[in-house]
Formats: sequence, structure tokens, C-alpha cells
Amino acid sequence: MLSDGCSFMKGMLLGGVFCLVLSFLGSFNFSSESSTEDHHHHHIYAPSKDELKRLSDSRVEELKNQVRVYCIIMVQPKTLVYWATVLDTWSKHCDNAVFYTSEGSKALEAVDLNEKDDWARLRKALIHAYENAGDLRWFFVAQPTTFAIIENLKYLILAKDPNEPFYLGNAVKSGELEYVEYSSGIVLSYEALKRLMTMFKDEGQCPERTHTLWKMGEDKQLALCLKYAGVFAENGEDRHGKGLFNKQNVVNMIKQSMQDNPTDVVEGCCPDMAVTYGGMSPNQMHVMMFGVYRLRPYGHDFHDWLTFYPPKDSDND
Repeated sequence: MLSDGCSFMKGMLLGGVFCLVLSFLGSFNFSSESSTEDHHHHHIYAPSKDELKRLSDSRVEELKNQVRVYCIIMVQPKTLVYWATVLDTWSKHCDNAVFYTSEGSKALEAVDLNEKDDWARLRKALIHAYENAGDLRWFFVAQPTTFAIIENLKYLILAKDPNEPFYLGNAVKSGELEYVEYSSGIVLSYEALKRLMTMFKDEGQCPERTHTLWKMGEDKQLALCLKYAGVFAENGEDRHGKGLFNKQNVVNMIKQSMQDNPTDVVEGCCPDMAVTYGGMSPNQMHVMMFGVYRLRPYGHDFHDWLTFYPPKDSDND
């Protein structure tokens, strides 16, 4: 009789735990009130040369002047070498590059957010950028290990309207949630960021501090908040389907291509108009700056249809 009672209690206990787990998982819902049927541009491409040729010169100039980028670069004192390298290299090509840090540093200038939590810090940085962007309508979020070619980003979004909700980069899927990987850079239009500001006020769907048993990466938390706002992750690609936002560095991509495409390493490796490479060391960033902006083969003229000039008074390469 005692044994039957113990078995009954064990069953009750296990049943209670099982129900608790089911209730918890049920409350963690990735669904959104906005229907994905309204989402029409999962793959984002740069305009072709033929498309550009159909535009008048005045329209091309107008688009060039409109495509200006506010770079949000997330740093910490422990990444000081990377921080200094980004400051000295690709960030000079942003129309406005602002560094956001978890705590102040006497060595380099940045906005001190005084925040240790990664997601809370990113939220504060996005709010600051939104409030201080002036007439800039595109936002690029990067880690200090990311190398970005801002001109290629501007070309990608040249004909896109920042008053439409764009959230793009290297889009991947985790369960039912599609998100843009942080390590390869995140692009947000003004409308997407504007909607995000509204979601930040909703602690139910977009909390500043998560209370789940496991910690969700800030890129997934960003995607979840944007999804509730009707903004969905989109993948930046070239016309051959190659991703323009890369979480790997160039060296690793070339090594992988040598294994997968030994007879055509270059073609199998990297897109011509890549926007980002992730996981870059400071030395690799300096080499990239030389290769992208200074090294030129004599006698070759690429005949690009338009030119993005550096920001006024910039000391970039």
C-alpha cells in the first residue's frame, strides 16, 4: 500500500513538472500579429547596370545623396585593439560612425552606455542612434571584428526606400524565427528602426531584460522585437545567389573554397560586391583596407556606373 502511494506521488510530481514545462514553452511564442503574407522581399539585390542606365543622371545623383549611412559600432574596453583598428580603417567611410561602449575608455572616444548586458546595451545604442541620426536614414550595426565595405552597402540599398521597413544582412533561421546574424553586420532602414522604438516600449513582447531559463543572443532578440513590429529578416545577395554579408573572414572563405572548388577558387569563394566579412583580426582589416581601397591593377578600368564619394572632410583612404 505504501509502495502504491509512493508511485502515485511520483506520478503526480512528474505530471506537474511536465505541465509546467508545457506551459512555459507555450508562453514562449515566436508568432507575430503581423502576417508574413505582407512580406515581399526576402532576398535583396543591388540594382543591375541595366536598371541604373534607365535612370536619368539627376535621379542617380539624387539617390546617391540620399543613401547615407549611420554606423553603430559596438565595442568594449577589452576589445580596444579592434576598436582602434575599426576607427582607423573602414568606419571612416560611414557618413557618421559612432562607437558605443559598455564602459568608458580614456584612450578612445565613444558613447558610454554604462551597461554590461549585451541586449540592453544594444537597445540603448539603437535608441541613441535614432535620436541623433539627423537626416541619415540607413543604419548599420557592427561588431569590432566586422570589416565593412560601405560603398558596396550603399550600392545594395541604392534604390531602396528607407521609409519602408528593411532589416537585412545574412539572414538565417532558428526554429520559426528568421534573424540577421550579428557577426556579419545588421542593416536597418529608418522605418524599421522607428517601429523598433515603438516595440521597445512594450515590455511584454520586447523586454529589456529577459527572464527565460536560457540566454538568447541579442541578434535573435532584435529579430523577435522586429517581427512583432511586422519587420522581417531579409538576405542580401548578388545576382548569383552569393551572400553579401559574411560571418567568416576572407582567409577562411578562401580555404573553404580551395577544398570545395579547387579548380576555380576565386569564383567559388567570395562575391565581387561583398558588404561585410566577420571574425577579422586587426591585421586582416589593414590588409583588406589596402586591397579594397589602394591596390589597383594597371590597365584595368571597371567602368562603374556611379561613384560614392567619401564624407566631406573625411580622412579615409
